[in-house]
Amino acid sequence: MHHPFVRHPHRTLLMLSLPVLISLVAEPLTGLVDTAFVAQLGAAPLAALGVGSAALSAVFWIFNFLGIGAQTDVAQALGAGDHERAARVMGLGLLLAMLFGLGSIVFGAASVTPIARALGAEGAVLAYAESYIVVRLLGAPAVIASLVAFGVLRGLQDMRTPLWVAVAVNALNIALDRLLIFGAGPIPAMGVTGAAAASTLAQWLGAIWASAAIVRRLGWPSRLRVQETRSLLRVGGDLFLRTGFLTAFLLLATRVATNLGPESGAAHQAVRQFWIFAALGLDALAITAQSLVGYFLGAGWVTQARRVARMACLWSAGMGALLGVGMWLLRSPLAALLAPPEAHSLFFSAWLLSAVVQPLNALAFATDGVHWGTGDFRYLRNAAFAAMAIGATALLGLEAAGAASLAWVWLVTDIWIAVRAALGVVRIWPGVGHAPLSRPDRPPNTESPSRSGRQPAKPEPTPAKG
Repeated sequence: MHHPFVRHPHRTLLMLSLPVLISLVAEPLTGLVDTAFVAQLGAAPLAALGVGSAALSAVFWIFNFLGIGAQTDVAQALGAGDHERAARVMGLGLLLAMLFGLGSIVFGAASVTPIARALGAEGAVLAYAESYIVVRLLGAPAVIASLVAFGVLRGLQDMRTPLWVAVAVNALNIALDRLLIFGAGPIPAMGVTGAAAASTLAQWLGAIWASAAIVRRLGWPSRLRVQETRSLLRVGGDLFLRTGFLTAFLLLATRVATNLGPESGAAHQAVRQFWIFAALGLDALAITAQSLVGYFLGAGWVTQARRVARMACLWSAGMGALLGVGMWLLRSPLAALLAPPEAHSLFFSAWLLSAVVQPLNALAFATDGVHWGTGDFRYLRNAAFAAMAIGATALLGLEAAGAASLAWVWLVTDIWIAVRAALGVVRIWPGVGHAPLSRPDRPPNTESPSRSGRQPAKPEPTPAKG
């Protein structure tokens, strides 16, 4: 078996991660452009954009498991040389994307008003939010299909095609924003509804492009297997609970910080938003590790999978350390940019605690990617629950004792991050429980025939191929 990682592990890991990083950063930047355009329409349209974006992000987030599960399964199939299995995963993922997307349109259209009201929309804000959500929902099948297609492409170690698709989609979205929001010539000004239409049209273009790319690479499968659908949905349940546990802790921390007063709430929001943005860079290495670990496990080369885990963790921890140092050196200009002056005294202590934990935060992300690659989703779910239980108990105890302060909230957050990182690491070294990376190597291509009924062939992946 030949793979660039075997000879050039550092270069391969970083070259695969760079396109992922750029594609991850593209979407939040476009969100900022949307906000800037709609802000010119007034407060009510801008508030409606916030309501609609929050509601739709929650809906689309639910289906992220399709992309993660598809990436792991395709990476393992690539390592095993099982082309037909990879094609089946692709076919099932796209079919489920269409079904879930159509279901989202029907359910969302029937419940758009109560959803918007639950997020605080009333009066003009409610009217704008309803029209925004309804139009954006028409792109639900495209958004979910893109998640699947990106997962399949990254499972094939093609990181460039998702980058080009993401850049094109976001560039088109920006161009259509100006045209549809403000109008031009025969095209009437559509306001906030135009922003929704721009996003929906761009998302459909991206979905068609990405879906065509994976069908061209793998071909449509000759048959689909129902049991593989059940496996993918089971992964979805584990990932849904895992992300729910992580989100629950972050929401509780925000509640405790906000209850301390407006200055504390403002300082916490500033630190938290930067923390979320910084996570994008750390996630790029995790996504790359997922593909490489899956590939080597599929090939039976567990030693190389462990090597990927070691390299990913080392690079992530190093990036986390650099990020932490940079955060502290730039604390004053970032405070001026992110937090109001009256919140600065609270901001700096929380910012320091956020900076010092970045190496552990990076390890938590890296080990998540490694365990995604092994398909160890149940362990990730349980680890997230354990971290949430410890962190939430500490926060509630501080609140009940009246000893809470923003510094204590972020100290507990650091403990929550440390627990996640520790549980991620011990599953790899030494490998607690039935750890997938504790298995011995399997000689390549000597296993029983693959799931497709054919003997696996030796793959020669091209990680940078677009």
